[in-house]
Amino acid sequence: MGERIAGDHISHLFDKDLEAIKHQVLKMGGLVEMQVENSLLALLNADSVLAQQVAGNDHQINAIEVAIDEECNRIIALRQPAANDLRLVLSMMKTITDLERIGDEAEKIGRYAIKLATCAPKKNHLNALQLLGEQVRFMLRSALDALARMDSLAAYKTAVLDKQVNNDYDTLVQSLSESLGRDPELVEPTLGILWCARSIERIGDHTKNLCEHIVFAEEGRDVRHGLLAKVLEDNEED
Repeated sequence: MGERIAGDHISHLFDKDLEAIKHQVLKMGGLVEMQVENSLLALLNADSVLAQQVAGNDHQINAIEVAIDEECNRIIALRQPAANDLRLVLSMMKTITDLERIGDEAEKIGRYAIKLATCAPKKNHLNALQLLGEQVRFMLRSALDALARMDSLAAYKTAVLDKQVNNDYDTLVQSLSESLGRDPELVEPTLGILWCARSIERIGDHTKNLCEHIVFAEEGRDVRHGLLAKVLEDNEED
């Protein structure tokens, strides 16, 4: 009886550890989401003050990543989780890596926004960039919602949105290239928009990775490298 009570106590502590990690990951996700939103606002509104704030806030996200990573390693060493629990811990470690990289891309957009605030990019390019940013923000919000619920089906449906992001990014790059040929004097603002678009597209890629980590944690499936879309199609056929 005493051994069973002790085992139940240890299991309860382990569950609390896992919930604490998940809470911290979601907190990190909220900060990253805010960074992305503010970086896009700074860019589209030529707000150099907000852009500087975004560029200077990345250290907060980095600090949380380090703290969560240390806690995950502590749990693996002390609790020696197996099966589902181990998958969850490993997924959280991968998740914070992608969240940190999304934060890095938001920081880059903030730094580009500081430079672009002093010049005048073409309105149609800003409009296209705004649309791309809204798509990626929706993806990130949906991925974080799926993470909060550990909803693998929602993760599948969110991840496939990255295909449209990539298509729209390619269209914008083509338009920017043509603009450079017609208006070589607009090299600086055009290239600035190009690098911002690239960062937004990368945020979409990392958001897709977040969804893949959820699927791995919940289902034990590795759906990287194009397998995710196939699994979703199979589920819809069933």
